[in-house]
Amino acid sequence: MALDTQRLRAETPGCRPELVHFNNAGASLMPRPVIEAVERHWTEEIMSGGYEAAERMAGQMQATYDVTARLVGGAPDEIAFFDNATRAWQAAFYAIGWKSGDQLITGQSEYNSNMIAFRHAEARLGIKVILAPDTPAGIVDVAALETLITDRTRLIAISHMPTNDGLINPAQEIGAVANRHGVPFLLDACQSVGQMPINAKALGCTMLSATGRKYLRGPRGTGFLWVDRASLHALQPHALDIQSAHWTDVDQFELAAGARRFELWERNVAAQLGLGAACRYALDIGLENIWAHISDLATQMRRMLTGLPDITVQDRGLEKSGIVTFFHETVPSETLVGALRERFGINTSVSNTQLTRRSLRARGVKTLVRASVHAYNTADEVERLGEALANLTAGKQPKTELNAGQNA
Repeated sequence: MALDTQRLRAETPGCRPELVHFNNAGASLMPRPVIEAVERHWTEEIMSGGYEAAERMAGQMQATYDVTARLVGGAPDEIAFFDNATRAWQAAFYAIGWKSGDQLITGQSEYNSNMIAFRHAEARLGIKVILAPDTPAGIVDVAALETLITDRTRLIAISHMPTNDGLINPAQEIGAVANRHGVPFLLDACQSVGQMPINAKALGCTMLSATGRKYLRGPRGTGFLWVDRASLHALQPHALDIQSAHWTDVDQFELAAGARRFELWERNVAAQLGLGAACRYALDIGLENIWAHISDLATQMRRMLTGLPDITVQDRGLEKSGIVTFFHETVPSETLVGALRERFGINTSVSNTQLTRRSLRARGVKTLVRASVHAYNTADEVERLGEALANLTAGKQPKTELNAGQNA
């Protein structure tokens, strides 16, 4: 079934003539079913009390595990919910039970938050962080990564779609290498879940973390972790409470079954129900349909940007995502992002260049403009972005005025 973009726009209150939202890699616009799920439960809590409302919604809460598992090709008992994807990712990362001298392998374009956690663990726990090289195309070099594995390698952790650069790392090939060597594989799928079809088992993951607010179009403050049931015995949750464990005697406890041993009891019930609605909405539309539209639109955007003077598209990779990054030779990215929003109603974001971008730093480029498309975006909106950029960079206004407009 073909994607009905006009239907998606009609079901998305934020899609309106005065706004073009190209910041989906940051937070997408929520559709009505998600908004209504959250609002219904907030009303229930207001009118009846939080505990009472949650008790009445117990069946629908269970359904969120079912639909989230279906989204990533897993089972309901392999899903744990968190208040954000960082918590989900950290629950997986720290469950390894690190010891001094252990090694982990990651990529050159790993997400900044993850890199901070790696370096923190390196300083605090004495582990060693190894960066696998990229291929000339910019993706993780799988063959080179395999040569880095030793008997001290405890984890391979990769971002499926980095926060910028537009590339898609070869997760399935990395998963095959990890499984061949018996090394756990943690995939940060924050940008890919909701954007393209995902099957965690087919990718060879041990653990997969994702967020609700990005391409899944769920509420902020939601995230989840998928954990392969067969790997649970080798993982050690770093925090336990009455959700993740059962107090069986004064001096004894028992871990909860399945991935819920990684959860904590207190949660935003309304947001979790909204996340479930977002998963259901994406599945009803069809991830294949969503992905095809995003790919076509991102290709159009890159082609359009390449035709504008003094703008360089910075995306790498063999297969590219809906995240498009670029910079202007003389106008700072921060200035462009601010002016696009204030003057033209076009949402984009500023993205920091990655650790290995020495060529950009040599040119004085420290930030990029990130424009990320979704299924409810249109070809006309891409053209509006091109017209706005041409207007802003055509010398019609001095650069100093652009900066002044951003700070107004």
